[in-house]
Amino acid sequence: MDATSSVSMESIMERLSHLENLYFPRAQQPSALLPSQRKSILRDLCSRNVPVFLERYGSLLTLEELKEFDTLSDDYEINWHLNHLRSLINPTSEDLKSRSAKVKNRRRAFMDKLMFDGKFFSEESMRDREPYLHHEFVGKFQDQSGRQMSRPGERWSETLLRRAEEAELVEKIRREQQRLGVDEREWVGNERQEEEEEEEEEEEEEEEEEEDDDEDGKQVNDDKGSLVNERSMEGTSLSAEEMQDRMEQFTHVMQQKFLAGEDDEHFNYSSIDDDVTLDDHWMREATYDAEEKYFADV
Repeated sequence: MDATSSVSMESIMERLSHLENLYFPRAQQPSALLPSQRKSILRDLCSRNVPVFLERYGSLLTLEELKEFDTLSDDYEINWHLNHLRSLINPTSEDLKSRSAKVKNRRRAFMDKLMFDGKFFSEESMRDREPYLHHEFVGKFQDQSGRQMSRPGERWSETLLRRAEEAELVEKIRREQQRLGVDEREWVGNERQEEEEEEEEEEEEEEEEEEDDDEDGKQVNDDKGSLVNERSMEGTSLSAEEMQDRMEQFTHVMQQKFLAGEDDEHFNYSSIDDDVTLDDHWMREATYDAEEKYFADV
């Protein structure tokens, strides 16, 4: 390729050779320590294999620098790289739309892998990330005392550590409840206190009524006790089907948060969005759907 001898090409190689953290294959790294060495390697690659040069370093070029390769655009592979790089630097509305669709599909493909793995979207893992959401969807309908109990095969030190972590999660939930102005009686951890206060009130009423009329008081208190029990169960006792439905709702919310890019504390979304291997997932899905449609029409 004669273009490497042009002044413009030389200036491109010169600029690239002074960039920090410039990629070189491992075998070339010992001989790419100085800018002059890097420049020689870049020039040699560009003269031998322009498509590979553009694949490795094209994202570092400007629109003006890409024009230097237009004389080679008759080559299908080079032309593809040039169009792709220009769409990244100066995308059209169609490019943006296509990019958005690819990102969405790649994140969903990655999420499918996470769902299959079962850890990131397990109930405990999701609760660790969003304790208040978990509490609102399912936590307040669960028996919280079980979280403090030791588990089979668990060492005492592990139990203490888990209890400390549980206390931290409960505190996060309470802070969010306070921030949102939730009634203090409904704060997580206050349920037992409220139950004890109700029990004390019942005992006081029992004593007062027993002094007036033992027989009538007994009947009244039995009725009140039943009523209190019904109230305590009302809104907190759900069937297995209802709990499953609320768990699915919570999982769906957490999935949408992941797709929206809100789990950046746990993932590098750029690596997911730029991972072309995730496109294979959708190619398989499309092939499967096409086969299903074909056999359904036969």
